[in-house]
Amino acid sequence: MALQCADFYDAELSRHNRHLQAAARVGRRDRVLDIGCGAGQTTRDAASIAVEAGVVGVDISAEMLAIARQRCLEAGLENVVFEQGDAQHHDFPAGGFDLCISRFGVMFFADPAAAFANIARALRPAGRLAWMVWQSQERNTWSGAIRQALAPGGVISVDAGKPFSLGDPAVATALLSTAGFTSIEFAEVDEPVYYGPNVDAAFDAISSLYLVKDTVARTDEPPDRPLQRLRDLLDAHMTADGVLFDSRAWIISAERASD
Repeated sequence: MALQCADFYDAELSRHNRHLQAAARVGRRDRVLDIGCGAGQTTRDAASIAVEAGVVGVDISAEMLAIARQRCLEAGLENVVFEQGDAQHHDFPAGGFDLCISRFGVMFFADPAAAFANIARALRPAGRLAWMVWQSQERNTWSGAIRQALAPGGVISVDAGKPFSLGDPAVATALLSTAGFTSIEFAEVDEPVYYGPNVDAAFDAISSLYLVKDTVARTDEPPDRPLQRLRDLLDAHMTADGVLFDSRAWIISAERASD
């Protein structure tokens, strides 16, 4: 299941990666920290450039990290280390990194102020960050569409809003400033999320996810009804380039204040 999720998420965000890579501007000698690295796609991207230094990928999922390690081995990358942990309180080496990157991995901290301060300590003075985060939930139609298709009129849980916790630039700026970051900027990314080359492939991928299985299990309807609504939703989003849903993201760039 972890492998299937890893492949799904990497494909879903395939159009976003080039924007993060361009903003990160990884250099050959950069020591890079990748927060919420998952199966390690962004970690590998950075490691292929930072050939005279290295990359540390951090994630809370042991299953995803096992996949990340295997894929680095297959790619022949030897300048990568993966560590399991929560970046909110992980014991990073002080000033140990030149650059911190993250692809949708920094919105879920229980205490973002503590997490950002810990990440700031891990960066050298004037070290940079390049993080991709979602904009507001209202600007990301993919978020509520699947839930509403499965359970029309259902109550959306509080946790459903966590991916958008940094969608307000004022909120993100305040947190980063307090943590010791300066030169904070936001660049908009207008790319769709990709769910598959056709409706059948998208349906198979999405219906295997926990969100769908859990929602279907909780409904009083026969399972075929919410699943048919899901298929109809995917069919409505079928394009010449596959099943796409509109999304909006920010790339946040900033520097750690010099001592």
